[in-house]
Amino acid sequence: MGKNADKSKMPSRRPMSSAKLLRICFLVIADIIALNLAVFLSLYLRFELDVTKVIGTIYLDYALKSAPVYTALGIIIFALFRLYTSLWEYASLDEAISIVIACFVTDVVSFIGFKLLHWRMPMSFHVLNGILLVVFILLIRFSYRLIRRNWRHKSRGAKRTLLIGAGRSGMITLQDIQANTYSDNRIVRVIDDDQTKWGQHLLGVKIVGGRNKIVETVQKYSIEEIIIAIPSATNKQRREIIEICRQTPCKLRILPSLLQLANGEVSVKRLRDVQIEDLLGRDSVNVDISEIIGYVTGSTILVTGGGGSIGSELCRQIASHNPKTLIIFDIYENNAYEIQMELKRRYPELDLVVLIGSVRDRDRLDDIFEQYRPEYVFHAAAHKHVPLMENSPNEAIKNNVFGTLNVARAADEYGAKRMLLISTDKAVNPTNVMGASKRICEMIVQTMNNHSDTEYVAVRFGNVLGSNGSVIPLFRRQIEQGGPVTVTHKDIIRYFMTIPEAVSLVLQAGAYAKGGEIFVLDMGKPVRIDDLARNMIKLSGLEPDVDIQIAYTGLRPGEKLFEELLMDEEGMVKTNNELIYIGHPIEMDERLFVVQLDQLHKLCEANSPEIRDMVKQMVKGYHEPMTEDD
Repeated sequence: MGKNADKSKMPSRRPMSSAKLLRICFLVIADIIALNLAVFLSLYLRFELDVTKVIGTIYLDYALKSAPVYTALGIIIFALFRLYTSLWEYASLDEAISIVIACFVTDVVSFIGFKLLHWRMPMSFHVLNGILLVVFILLIRFSYRLIRRNWRHKSRGAKRTLLIGAGRSGMITLQDIQANTYSDNRIVRVIDDDQTKWGQHLLGVKIVGGRNKIVETVQKYSIEEIIIAIPSATNKQRREIIEICRQTPCKLRILPSLLQLANGEVSVKRLRDVQIEDLLGRDSVNVDISEIIGYVTGSTILVTGGGGSIGSELCRQIASHNPKTLIIFDIYENNAYEIQMELKRRYPELDLVVLIGSVRDRDRLDDIFEQYRPEYVFHAAAHKHVPLMENSPNEAIKNNVFGTLNVARAADEYGAKRMLLISTDKAVNPTNVMGASKRICEMIVQTMNNHSDTEYVAVRFGNVLGSNGSVIPLFRRQIEQGGPVTVTHKDIIRYFMTIPEAVSLVLQAGAYAKGGEIFVLDMGKPVRIDDLARNMIKLSGLEPDVDIQIAYTGLRPGEKLFEELLMDEEGMVKTNNELIYIGHPIEMDERLFVVQLDQLHKLCEANSPEIRDMVKQMVKGYHEPMTEDD
């Protein structure tokens, strides 16, 4: 029994597969032919391509007598140099060097053998034999690789693919695709803007020209997919190339930027579909990290709504600047749990506190402020979905307005240095309850700033790409489901910014704050939502109005055709960061505002239908949106 147990523990040698055995047999037979062909062709060349001279010499007799031993020695030497166990579909310079050395050793052994037997052969024969042997064995190995690769791609129906980028990343991507057994791509042409590379070949694939040749190349070579492998390109350069590619029917994939490839790894696995963010995103925002570190590092910071789109990114960026304590407060435990797990994994030394609760609960907030004494408060908790808040206006007021008031009062009572409110462009001349509620929030922090040692500021910006409930995730789902993609109005436009970009600017604005400001972020050029929908459909490799229909559903309750970032009275003052401006606070009757807040509180607690009328009295510029029939 003991012996059996011992045998069961011994590693069993896996039997060689029939495919592998067949491959080795093929290579051995090819090498036998190459070894002998090199010998006889060397003699043929030595005697100036005259067959009669070769036949009439003693050298041919020597070659024939030595052939069996010479061939056997050659195969043994090749085996010792692992020419039969290397994966030739992944062959590179190292394998080529092994071939050269193996052939050189074989030729030297042959030379020594002839000398020992006193069979004198011309010295030029040995030189020619070594050279021809290297050429033949290289041809066998790399022809095998080429035939195998092309057969695999054709048998799998691989997509004819255009690679953009002939730099190091492009070369590695091409190499990986050529060697990858499971790749569905076959690179047939390469594009690069470097004119010195035009007409040359990258790993056997021709570089046909610059970006102006993309559309022509797609048509000429029946390209089905385009891969962009230029991670060093700026967002602007990447957008320009993608815009050209969108003129073709091809599906687009892209290698992420150098920032996303920080570990230096470039491979097919890193390729992703081109996303709308690649078209809308701007070049990297310049943020003065030293200013942010100046007030974040070593401080206790509270983020309300810390599990949401903006809140969670605030937590990520704050955590990266070494706060003393980071407190995440959110009503949704799933969101809070996800960001908690992420931050624990990325920043194991971070003093992280995650608390569940609502900003509506003043007692809960008092307990948190009393226990942790946050120095800086980022208030991101809010209801933000416009149509839903139109249907539940009292809930919008309870959460947004009085949640903000609760946080602002707690910040004052427990001596926080600064409270920063995350606001929205919908607060400007609002046509919906959500926007009006955020405008009241701005008025609250403005009023509180005038009566507290705590500094109160607001940061106002537009839509962020990919946030929960935003239009881009909705369009993606609709495209995946086969359409239609729903656009409310053909002429509706919106400002967009990436979440990390917006949060970086929020943190920078926090460094500029002196109290009472409404910071306005430069949102760049507005985007027509109809164009956005069409671009997303094209980036999915589909044709708008052909493969995916676009349906115009009409403006939703409270929705405007365009959003503004400033009210006329606010004006705009530049800061040191060209993407951050300060709007002048609008003069207001604070006593009246406090009285109106009290009335508003009573109405929303009673779920009164008169809530809209009260909001209209409080918010200058609040009006019902015009319909297309007006």
